[in-house]
Amino acid sequence: MDTLELSDQDPKDMLYDSVKAQRRLLSGFGGNPKVPREKFLDAQNPKHVAISLNGEPTLYNHLSEYMELCHAHGMTTMLVTNGTLPKVIEKLDTLPTQLYVSVDAPNKQVFDEICKPKWNAAAWDKFEQTIDLLPSLDTRIVCRHTLIKGRNMKDEHIPQYAALDNRADPDFIECKGYVHVGNSRENLTSENMPFHQDILDFSNALAPLVDRRVLDDSPPSRVALVGREIIPIPIPEATMFFPDDLGIAESIKHLKMVQ
Repeated sequence: MDTLELSDQDPKDMLYDSVKAQRRLLSGFGGNPKVPREKFLDAQNPKHVAISLNGEPTLYNHLSEYMELCHAHGMTTMLVTNGTLPKVIEKLDTLPTQLYVSVDAPNKQVFDEICKPKWNAAAWDKFEQTIDLLPSLDTRIVCRHTLIKGRNMKDEHIPQYAALDNRADPDFIECKGYVHVGNSRENLTSENMPFHQDILDFSNALAPLVDRRVLDDSPPSRVALVGREIIPIPIPEATMFFPDDLGIAESIKHLKMVQ
């Protein structure tokens, strides 16, 4: 993308369209005899919303209103940000149920090499402002380290990550291995993917520096959770409900039909 496009899509339309799209993804399970009917029907109305994966969500002008609508529909929200727009986060009228901040570099040099900020020459400074803002936010905070072998998880980086984590004082620290998929394949190789043991070694070295411990890990996901205790996420009580006639999204065919 060579232009910066800000979205003004109506937040209610976006929420309803997302639920309809989710229903479309699940529609094939409706006729599967191995799927309990009760579970299938329950899944038609999601309980959790991940606001991530499609650019930087803090660029969306109606983010607070969108999250407020999610909460009103009895849904939790997980907002994932790169932290380069601290003023937006600071001015949110509604905070997410859980705020994930991508802490993908221990210092400015590694940050510029890996993240390659395109629009903001002061991105690292803005990121540090977000780190210092986090302790004042009344919500669940997670610092996520996406670890790239040979790039941002060297031994000398661990105390630098710890210094950032201590400033942020998050509820949890997620140490996750880089996966060689998507556009990252243009800049990295499969050799940059750490093994799960690498993630555990990193996490066990980091934990005492931030007065925490490794709470859990998942080898298939190559991820470890660092914190003090596991606390379940509270589910908001619904005050709004999806219309009975909301329906599902129309089918989109990306492949040509072979006659």
